Amino acid sequence: MTLEVEQKCFVIMPFSKTTEKRTEEYWAKHYATFIKPLIESDHPLIAERSSPLRGDILRQIITDLVTSPIVVADLTDANPNVYWELGVRQSFKHGTITIAEDGTPLPFDLGGKGTLFYFPKDHIKMQGFRNQFHKAVKDCLANPNLPDSHVLETISGWGTLYQILMRAESLRRLDAVMSELEYDKGTFDIVMKRCKKNIELREEKKSGIEYTTDLLRSAAVESLVVNRYIDAEKSFYSVVEKCLDYLNMINTRLISWPSRESTIEPWLLGEEDGFKRVIKHSEEQVKEHKKAIETIL
Repeated sequence: MTLEVEQKCFVIMPFSKTTEKRTEEYWAKHYATFIKPLIESDHPLIAERSSPLRGDILRQIITDLVTSPIVVADLTDANPNVYWELGVRQSFKHGTITIAEDGTPLPFDLGGKGTLFYFPKDHIKMQGFRNQFHKAVKDCLANPNLPDSHVLETISGWGTLYQILMRAESLRRLDAVMSELEYDKGTFDIVMKRCKKNIELREEKKSGIEYTTDLLRSAAVESLVVNRYIDAEKSFYSVVEKCLDYLNMINTRLISWPSRESTIEPWLLGEEDGFKRVIKHSEEQVKEHKKAIETIL
């Protein structure tokens, strides 16, 4: 028989007096006789209560809030420390169950979250609460990544702040690719003119032979090939890979140009049409995917 490994369930709740009725002693008893047994019955969980917020234990509390598989937060009496800890938890992880005594008013940003209300003076309704609570615990254990945090839903995943930021970053990178290809077209055009001029000067046995020292740029194209930061089909990356290979191949010849002009210049001139085709195809593909990204949101 396989035994289930017990996991921590961290409890967020008040410590000090919140009303005339709910004193420090009340909350200690509330945890010991109600919340802790509720959590540990029928579940492989060990309940652990947070401690009063003091500087020397704050780091441990944050660690527990971030790492605990399940957190239960009692929102009764709207205690500031409880809401602070709940905010920390929901900024990092799903798997949070919020509860409160019946009649507790909730702020608007928690109104739609599905807080479970308990009924200390109504045995029948209390049993309904227990059933809902156990169902929520089982759901958290079975589906640890099921969203229940508005914060995480906003900053991660498709259609969220995360996607908006990634979309903007991808567009900036693709703009850099387009700018780089435009620069390379201008640089290669200068190379072509210089090669043709050099050949004419040699044929006429005149001086004035010059070489272009500028190389083609390829950093943005290489980043696209290596990081694959846009969701594109294999054929797209085949095009940009070919473009990168072409740029590197031409740069290799440009470096050797001054020492091997008799073979390099004819080769460069022979690659003029091929270079233009590769660059044009790459530009078309990048523009197409850039336009697609711009229409996502």
